Amino acid sequence: MPGIIVMGSQWGDEGKGKATDQLGDRVDFTVRYSGGNNAGHTVVVNGESYAMHLLPAGILNEKATPVIGNGVVIDLSVLFEEMDALIERGVDVSNLKVSSAAHIIAPYHRTMDKVTERFAGKRRIGTTGRGIGPTYSDKINRIGIRVQDLFDSRENLHAKVEAAIDQKNQLLAKVYNRRAIEADRVVEELLSYADRLKPMVTDTPRLLNEGLDAGKVVLFEGAQAHHLDVDHGTYPYVTSSNPTAGGACTGTGVGPTRIDRVIGIAKAYTTRVGEGPFPTELNDEAGEWLRTTGGEFGVTTGRPRRCGWFDALVVEAAAVANGFTDIFLTKLDILSGLDTIPVCVAYDVNGVRHDHMPMNQRDLAMATPIYEEVPGWHEDISGARSFEDLPIAARDYVKRLEELCGARISGIGVGPGREQAVMINDLL
Repeated sequence: MPGIIVMGSQWGDEGKGKATDQLGDRVDFTVRYSGGNNAGHTVVVNGESYAMHLLPAGILNEKATPVIGNGVVIDLSVLFEEMDALIERGVDVSNLKVSSAAHIIAPYHRTMDKVTERFAGKRRIGTTGRGIGPTYSDKINRIGIRVQDLFDSRENLHAKVEAAIDQKNQLLAKVYNRRAIEADRVVEELLSYADRLKPMVTDTPRLLNEGLDAGKVVLFEGAQAHHLDVDHGTYPYVTSSNPTAGGACTGTGVGPTRIDRVIGIAKAYTTRVGEGPFPTELNDEAGEWLRTTGGEFGVTTGRPRRCGWFDALVVEAAAVANGFTDIFLTKLDILSGLDTIPVCVAYDVNGVRHDHMPMNQRDLAMATPIYEEVPGWHEDISGARSFEDLPIAARDYVKRLEELCGARISGIGVGPGREQAVMINDLL
């Protein structure tokens, strides 16, 4: 049975939670493999909306085991707040598994994130201030705190915290004029979560590989998206991890030979949160219409999203780099009511046409979109359940995007509800 990756193909917020939910009870494991609580998934079930920032969106699937992999950075206070909120709504979260190798977001990571972003001024990246970047930085610098460290001796944990905050305290005091961080207080806070966390801690690579060996379906949920990847995204305006398909392997300990499908999620238009290039961005009434009609406000931050028309170059680049077998197109219903719909099919950069995303970041920042006008439709498509239910113009729009992106569109979201989807090809 397959290992399936579901990941974003634009700049995040594409609706990965909805696509994950479409696989329903045929999934045995749902695994978060990157990012932290800077991400946000929204799933609507029976008219109720569930927003998850750290837990896998598939935790709402009662038959699947939810897993947080080693590639995720975990804010334990957020983890338990999120779990408790779901418990209050009757969701069973007792089967959650957490990698012993996952790194922990400590209080000093949040502090460093906020002060450095504030002092960056015009050079700010647009982080969420959740401490994600500083935690990954400590991980690479080999001074990070991992889940397993909470179950070592208090003395060893204290020594690791001291090593992690030594240089940070120098910066806080001498550069940012802030109070030094006390190791004792950090240790106390971290250990306050240990007893509740311990039953969840697991050798997740062995758990998942044994599941695949037994014929189980493992769904890997990416946070953010391809163009926010630290290696392949619009650097430096990126996240600090690898939400790409390759990140699913390093972030879980499952090898690439175990992956059968890579499903790229694409919104029927384009959005972005934070700083960075965005060629099709609309700073006009059309952009505001997309934002208002599509409810484009961040699940995690509440920030209004930047909005623009569909950029085929962005999705095509993600399809190439990740080997998409399928695309799931979300929010097609939002475009109902338009006479024509612009689709970006190329860029103009200083008079030179680019049919693919330029490799030079400066060229991307200077790109002017070249649009193709596609006929729109006025019918309400929220009740469509088959491709034939869609108006001819909507079907033609989907087919044109499929041609431009170079991967088959196998599913379409036509509303926020779990049942509001058109499936063209089975995702398993």
